[in-house]
Amino acid sequence: MKQLYQAIAERTQNWHKGHYQAGEYKAIAEILEWAANPDGSGWKLRPPQLRALEVYWYLRLVENTPHIFDLYRSLFPPSDDPDALLNALGIDLDAWRKSKYNWDQLWEDIRANDDFVREFKLQALRETLTLDYPSYILALAMGAGKTALIGAIIATEFGMAMEHPSGPFVQNALIFAPGKTIIESLRQLAEIPYGRILPERIFKQFAASLKMTFTRDGDPDIPIIDNSIFNLVVTNTEKIRIQKETIRKADIGNLFGPPEKEDEARSEVANRRLRKIASLPHLAVFSDEAHHTYGQALDSELKKVRKTVDYLHKESPNLICVVNTTGTPYFQRHLLRDVVMWYGLSEGIHDGILKEVANNIRAYELEGNVENYVTHVISDFFAEYGNVTLPDGTPAKMAMYFPQTDDVTTLRPVIEMKLAELGLPSTLLLEHHTRSEHKTEFDRFRFKDSPHRVALLVDRGVEGWDVPALFSCALARALKGGSNSFVLQAACRCLRQVPGNTKSARIYLSMENRAILDRQLQETFGETLADLDNAHSKSVHTQIRLRKLKIPPLVVRQEVKTIVRKETKNGQLVMEMPVSVPLPTMTVRPLTIAEQNSSHAILVETGTAEIITTAEIPQDVYSAAVDIALQYHLDVWDVYDELRRLYANDDVPAEHLLPLQKQVERQTCTYEVKMEIVERALALVKPEGFDKAIDDDGTEVYTAEISYPIAKEHLLAPFEKWKETAKELAFHYTPYNFDSTPEMTFFEGLLRELNTAPEEIEDIYFTGAITDPKKTDFYVEYRGEDEQWHRYTPDFVIRKKNGKCLIVEVKDERFKNAINDDLKQDSHGKEARSIEGRKAIALKKYEHLDPSKLKYEIVYAHEETVSSDQLAAIAKEVKEL
Repeated sequence: MKQLYQAIAERTQNWHKGHYQAGEYKAIAEILEWAANPDGSGWKLRPPQLRALEVYWYLRLVENTPHIFDLYRSLFPPSDDPDALLNALGIDLDAWRKSKYNWDQLWEDIRANDDFVREFKLQALRETLTLDYPSYILALAMGAGKTALIGAIIATEFGMAMEHPSGPFVQNALIFAPGKTIIESLRQLAEIPYGRILPERIFKQFAASLKMTFTRDGDPDIPIIDNSIFNLVVTNTEKIRIQKETIRKADIGNLFGPPEKEDEARSEVANRRLRKIASLPHLAVFSDEAHHTYGQALDSELKKVRKTVDYLHKESPNLICVVNTTGTPYFQRHLLRDVVMWYGLSEGIHDGILKEVANNIRAYELEGNVENYVTHVISDFFAEYGNVTLPDGTPAKMAMYFPQTDDVTTLRPVIEMKLAELGLPSTLLLEHHTRSEHKTEFDRFRFKDSPHRVALLVDRGVEGWDVPALFSCALARALKGGSNSFVLQAACRCLRQVPGNTKSARIYLSMENRAILDRQLQETFGETLADLDNAHSKSVHTQIRLRKLKIPPLVVRQEVKTIVRKETKNGQLVMEMPVSVPLPTMTVRPLTIAEQNSSHAILVETGTAEIITTAEIPQDVYSAAVDIALQYHLDVWDVYDELRRLYANDDVPAEHLLPLQKQVERQTCTYEVKMEIVERALALVKPEGFDKAIDDDGTEVYTAEISYPIAKEHLLAPFEKWKETAKELAFHYTPYNFDSTPEMTFFEGLLRELNTAPEEIEDIYFTGAITDPKKTDFYVEYRGEDEQWHRYTPDFVIRKKNGKCLIVEVKDERFKNAINDDLKQDSHGKEARSIEGRKAIALKKYEHLDPSKLKYEIVYAHEETVSSDQLAAIAKEVKEL
């Protein structure tokens, strides 16, 4: 049975395949395609963030921002499958069939029948369905980047509003964050590279228009202009929600003077902030970590926040929608029914966004002997992770959580003694709690230069704490009272993944805490501990590094289309005196100031309107010639001579300028397409497109992040393991990330063949994996099935010292017939039918235009193998170049 988010996912995927058709709002396709694959290296949205962004825009533009109630009715019509609707709503089918309730009253019962809601546990569903505005939950597991997703939604909304000013797009955004810890993390919003989300032409306007505001303690107001647009306001719920008693005296200042006016002042501060927000047009409200709005405080906290949003809906010129993000979309094991997208912990592990913990969740029977437990944990951690580092050299770290500060006082000497036995200093420990703050060192713990490896924590470092080098978490005692999610939050802190890391994380628990963790996983993620323990990564993130920076460009001939202006008749511009043009007029209306029943005065028309004729200032002949020549890229003296012929020494009337320009346009704005052959130097690698850094020895290094399926890890070829085979050839970057076994075997065989005569070979380049136009110029363009132009880079370039080159493509044999047929079609002037054929034709053009210097060959692999005779044939062709 499908859930709502699954039904939406199917429709969104079809929308994606259809290239984001959205009626008149065509810019959304450009934005989403750019966000998925921005030019150049560096940060970009992760797959779950892109999925969530697509779902959001599908709901906005295809479903027209529906209420959740309408989504259920349209996606699960009872006439199609009544059971599907009941299942999606979380209503037990057997209990429904035995009940007195019927279909006709279903929605009304959810809205108004308290007995019905209690019987089927639909309190959260009622809260959702009774809202007067659309409200959605986008659920992404920790580490997937919920804050960046909020930023992406706001950026794309503002971008669409700039492209379509009269469209139904968000022009102001309010972000709620519960508590100060999370609002600090929301400062990441200011650091998001929005140019990697929005295409350049839209980003420039967005960057110039965005006004980002973080509410501050002690400010009685929000520093934004009433009725303005493109504001992004970040606040915690206490700052502006309708609850005057939460406003502190420091926030009030001396607004009302006497202490007896304090209560009135509290209300005034709250209302001032709310009124300011409510004045903003086309508003959207975002709630980060939305499980705070539900969770165990469903009856209290939820209503306080929603009361505020209800007020904004009532008072705002136009509240577009409310978007909630969370990593915990379940309430007491029941999925929240306004979840429209869900990306879970196991998916995060599969995609390499989270570290694996498969077979690494260790639970122990403490039986009162906590000292033995913590010493074992310390010993085991340093045995397993003592020499583990991140790719940047940051050593692996551990967080050990304690229920009370007294527990740390008791157990720290035991831990220090164990460290001494291991030959390690006690300075590796960082203690952080109310009695021992060490806030600066705690903030520094996540960085490479921190001397600490183990953090001893009480009520710290749980939600929102991001330490990429954290490989292990340990709960030092059996924590009681699993009513909150502390065990879950503490245990999962070590799951955040780092590009290039393949080491699993490890969690240490008591048996009691293991049971609590299992329960909390089910209650908040809908997954069991077994699911987490069995989840394996399917993809890996790592870095490639350039080894050879000064690579000569590949000089090729290309056929280039140029658009040139056709010559005017007889090569001469001819103008005629414009016919009489009526002068422009304007209407003058006598007005006077009148009072109205308000604090404002208005202007009122008091006499008869009068139409008068206006005349613009004429131009002298030379000025008019300059204006026309600039507009149409003409020689100013040709225009000047023609105007002097018409007007002699007189000025050119202003009303003649437009007719004269139209005459020039008719004669000069005709163009033709010409084809010419040009030589171009194509950079095989452009270092400036990579991330530049300084290595430990002070040298400059150029890197880029890549990801690949873990099933293809054997296709990663680092230079260090291949240097005996490669000798001086190949590996302009390392590791080579081949896409298939035939590519790797061809490369290995070719190295052996060509190293027999290295004096003739300049180098061999594997080019198939670097396709970004900011990293390479070496690609061709072909028209895809979607009729759009796409880039394609061939697999190998073999360059000889005489300047001649061979381009080689390795293809599966199943494409052979289609490619050969398409090449024949092309030779007869007919269009290729297969995508592989279109790629081959585009590459063949290099060979056709410069056959003396460049050859192109396709090698066909049979059953994952390139035959020895094909390898020998390629080696022979290289030697004969």
